[in-house]
Formats: sequence, C-alpha cells, structure tokens
Amino acid sequence: MSQEYIALFMFASMMLMLFTGQRVFGAIGAIAAIAALALWGTGGQDIPFSAAMKLMKWYPLLTLPMFIFMGYVLSESRLADDLYRMFHVWFGNVSGGLAIGTIGLMVLISAMNGLSVAGMAIGATIALPELLKRGYDKKMVTGVIQAGSSLGILVPPSVVLVLYAMIARQPVGQLWLAGILPGLMMAALFILYIWLRCRVNPALGPVADDLAGVSRAEKIRLLGAGVLPLLIFASMMVPFVNGWTSLVESSAIGALAALAASIVKRRMTLQIFHICTKQTLAISCMFMWIILAALGFGAVFDGLGAVRSIDALFTEQLGLNPWVILILMQLSFIVMGTFLDDTAMLVIVAPLYVPLVGELGFDLIWYGVLYTITTQIAYMTPPFGYNLFLMKAMAPPEIGLRDIYTSIVPFVGLMILSLAIIMIFPQIALWLPEYVYGK
Repeated sequence: MSQEYIALFMFASMMLMLFTGQRVFGAIGAIAAIAALALWGTGGQDIPFSAAMKLMKWYPLLTLPMFIFMGYVLSESRLADDLYRMFHVWFGNVSGGLAIGTIGLMVLISAMNGLSVAGMAIGATIALPELLKRGYDKKMVTGVIQAGSSLGILVPPSVVLVLYAMIARQPVGQLWLAGILPGLMMAALFILYIWLRCRVNPALGPVADDLAGVSRAEKIRLLGAGVLPLLIFASMMVPFVNGWTSLVESSAIGALAALAASIVKRRMTLQIFHICTKQTLAISCMFMWIILAALGFGAVFDGLGAVRSIDALFTEQLGLNPWVILILMQLSFIVMGTFLDDTAMLVIVAPLYVPLVGELGFDLIWYGVLYTITTQIAYMTPPFGYNLFLMKAMAPPEIGLRDIYTSIVPFVGLMILSLAIIMIFPQIALWLPEYVYGK
C-alpha cells in the first residue's frame, strides 16, 4: 500500500472511532500505536515512548495547570459578580448598555482565565438572568453570551493558544500578543452591532430604570471591580513581555494573584479551593493525554511523508492556489466543529495542517489566530455546535433551542467578517508580536 493510502486509512480510522463515541486521546493514540507497530514492527513501540518523554520534557506545559487553576479560582469565587455590577452601573443608562457591558465583562473574564467554557458559564449564570429580567430581547442576549464567550480562547492567556504553540512549536508569547488586537477588534464589532441594533429598535435593549439613586462616588468605587482583573492580567503579562520572567513563572504569578484576590475579597473557602484544585487536575490530565496521543500520531504521519504528499497533491497535481487550500482547511474546521471541541480538532489535524501551512509559505503565528477564530465559528454553527448545547443546558426554560440557533446568526457573520479582515490584513495579528519582540 502506498504512503498516501496508509495516511488516508489512518485518518479515516481515527474519525470512525471518534464517531463511535470513543475518547479523543484513546482514538488518536490507538490508531497511532497500531499503525506504528504495523509499519515498523516492534521498533514502532519507541514512538509512543518518545512522545511521552518529549511531553515530560516540555517545560512550558507547566503553564496549563496554572492558567486552568486561575480560571477556576476567579469563576468559583464569584469575582465576576462585582464586574457585572460595575458594567450595570456604568452602561445601564444607555440603550442596549447592559448587553454592551456583557461583552466588556467577557473581555475581562477572558483576560483572567483563557477558557471559553468559563466565560459561557459566567455569562449564562450572572448576565443572562439580569438581561432577561430587565426586558432585553431573549434572542439578542443569547447571542451576546455565546459570542462574548468566544473571546476566551483568543485573548491572552488563552489555554488553546498554549496548546497550539506546543503542537506547532511556536513561541507562546508571540501567539498571545497576536491574539490581542484581533480579540479586541472582534469585541468592538460585537459592541457596534449591539449599539446600532438597539439604536434602531430600543425595545430590544431598554434603558435600566434603577440607576437614579447611584451616586458618582459609588460609580467610582465600583470601578475597583474592573481594576482587579486588569491588575491580575498586568501582574502576569508585564513581566513576561519585558523579559523579566519566563512563561511558566508568569503563569505562576497569575495563579497566585487570582488566589490572593479571592482571599482578600473573602470569597475563598476550603470547599471552593478543593473544587478548583480537583477540576484543575482533571482538565490538565485530559490535556496531557490528548497531547501525548497527538505527538504519537504526528510522528507516524511524519514518518510516512504524508504532509509532503498532500502538499504535492494540492499544489502540483490539482494546481490549487495556496489561498484556496487555506480556505478549504478553514472550512473543514467548521465542519469538524459541529461534533468536536477545539482541542480535539487541533490535535487531529495538527500533524497535517500545521506543517502544510508552513509548506505553503504562511506564517504559523498568524495561522494560530485564524485557527482560534475558525474553531469558535464552528462552536456556534448548527446543527451540533458545541456552544449551542452548552447554552441550552445553562439557559432558563423560556429560551428554546430554536432561539439559540437563530440568535447566533449575526454574530457568526461578524466573526466571519473578522476572519476575512485578518486574512486580508495579516499585520492586525502580527504587528504587536513583531513590535514587542523586535524591540
């Protein structure tokens, strides 16, 4: 059998196992191990062993539990409640102001935890009930929560970008910096859309009627709630960007800062600490198993020369333009996102896509930003988008699945627009890392 057919058979077998409901790391790792033994005999057993050793020697992997712990501390200690109160007071007297404030809340939450699921949970439990109680249109605010949570894997410290950096072997610091301007641009587009829509139809986002008694001194005091996450973010990013600390040291600073903030606010209890550490251990182990399986699968793919064969197929035999190939890859992410999460998508296609992107002459830092945006579009795309069902699980009974499906249409359109803008103008993603690291 030719190398191309072996690679195709491996990929098809892996997808078949995933469709049967097997765990992601089990499906990927099993196919890698079986293929290695079939191709190279007993010598193939060295591939998973080498992958495990490579994983254990990856010092930056220590950042994962730090960021995950930081996110759970901020989520479980309910520090986001103070943030939402701040946005309510400052933006509530504007038509659609609370929905705009919710996007601001999501940006700050993203800058504290780096997980889209955490943003979804906080938005659905804190912001959504308040927005519905104040007469906001249920379809619009459902879309706001889902779109806002998508910023969690783009704005640093994005856990997904850390995983991408490890698999693509790119600097995490540059990827984080590359995600800042695209993330803020996307948030600005969301805010502009909400403001224009509520300006045209004020009934969609009525002005809050309980702010008359709030003094200016109270408003200024509440700004402290917004300063706290910014301080946590700055305590972690400023030393790292200036080269005073390594990535791992910065992640430890961020985790300690979040823990200290929860203690100072008297929100940390022994029960909450136990929940945070337990969840951190579970998710960190899951990530490690997935990365281990992906490394083994990638080693077999590299040994087969599959990437070079596929590159030759697209560019030489089919004569496709590199941009056409890139767009086809992005479309495949959207299809896969209907039944897989972002981590699974990355480790499944990383052995194929990441080297191919490099072969086509594209910047891998820039592609990391495209990947994160595309996977979040996939998360919100019917019929089986991951975020759609998370929203259904967390939303009140009056919000049906049809409402959730229709609510995301304009926001998906804005995310596709953002993706197109960054593809046309790569410097939106590349300017900041080039400026900081060049300096």
